[in-house]
Amino acid sequence: MNPSDPFALQRADVRSTFDRAGASYEAAALLQSSVGEELLARLEPFAFTPAVVLDLGAGTGRLSAELKRRYRRARVIALDLAPGMLRQAARHQRLLRRFECVCADAGRMPLRSGSVDVVFSNLMLQWCDPPDAALAEVRRVLRPQGFFAFSTFGPDTLRELREAWDEDGRTHVNRFLDMHDVGDALMRAGFAEPVLDVERVTVTYGDALSLMRDLQAIGARNITAGRTRSLTGKGRLRRVAERYEAHRREGKLPATYEVIYGAAWNGRLGSQWGGSQQPSPGGEVRIAAEQIGRRGRR
Repeated sequence: MNPSDPFALQRADVRSTFDRAGASYEAAALLQSSVGEELLARLEPFAFTPAVVLDLGAGTGRLSAELKRRYRRARVIALDLAPGMLRQAARHQRLLRRFECVCADAGRMPLRSGSVDVVFSNLMLQWCDPPDAALAEVRRVLRPQGFFAFSTFGPDTLRELREAWDEDGRTHVNRFLDMHDVGDALMRAGFAEPVLDVERVTVTYGDALSLMRDLQAIGARNITAGRTRSLTGKGRLRRVAERYEAHRREGKLPATYEVIYGAAWNGRLGSQWGGSQQPSPGGEVRIAAEQIGRRGRR
């Protein structure tokens, strides 16, 4: 972490905020769930028969359970930085579909080099600052020609909230990498044939405070180095909510999410798994927060 960077994140802060959010995460993480379902759907064209699948940044393990359902003979490992998240994973364990839970940092994984066939990571990379250490670890643990599928957020994410807070010179919303920067990071890590595309999703809310409560419930708190260290007063929150009103359309307040989907291969033979496919064009959808469900953005 660069201490002079106001957007820098400390891993201890990331761990503690998601640890506290374990019990409340799934009820509020509707968009995250929908993005995860789409990322799972993007695995369908590949005829994988993996022996080991790693769910990196597994959270409460809901997607780990789905990976185990899909790859029944595989050893599925749910790895997350926050023990509070993994404690919730027991709710998704089934007698014949059990997966392993490992509490560890994505940048220092306790896994053997070349031991994983598929790494699946839903909306975790944006919490790695920068992502290079995590990407290097992903490549290390992957077998030759192993497959890495991931999603992360791009710089347009929560732009309305960022604008509403932008009056005191402090950081209030995380910095998110551009798709091209993510691609560059993959290349630096040594991945072959990276394929990336972006979609913009607009979730609508009745008021700005409902959005902020959802973000707190999933652990997406402001933990940037340049944040205000004192408690935010009611008057300050009221002014932010008033500034957010400038974005109201058709009776609803939008929250924009720029979702980057990516895939890459650990080696030059990835094209046999479909590496020659072209990225799909980005799209935009608008949905109400209460209407996000399974594959809800379709």
